[in-house]
Amino acid sequence: QVQLLESGGGLVQAGSSLRLSCAASGRTFSRYRMGWFRQAPGKEREFVSVITSSGARTDYADSVKGRFTISRDNAKNTVYLQMNSLKPEDTAVYYCTAGQVGGQAMGTWDYWGQGTQVTVSS
Repeated sequence: QVQLLESGGGLVQAGSSLRLSCAASGRTFSRYRMGWFRQAPGKEREFVSVITSSGARTDYADSVKGRFTISRDNAKNTVYLQMNSLKPEDTAVYYCTAGQVGGQAMGTWDYWGQGTQVTVSS
């Protein structure tokens, strides 16, 4: 069992930066792929980014590529999402997720956090 707790969300202006953190419980954190999804009001939850268990490989949605960076610290059981050049369309609840497979589809993930709100004003 893995429990995930996101933090770092908030209200910022367009063009600003935020760093989200996700702290994971348990001793098996380093075995899991970690990811971030987001859900805007009235929209489906969508893939944002994934990082492999070792941190060697990452992937991003086209909408955030070049602006967002995912990273992880296995010694701290934490994954991060650095978000730069934020846009109003980035406004959403951001969810941290962990999984053995972990791809762009929600069904490939095993555990989810409660989410953290990010609001970007224009």
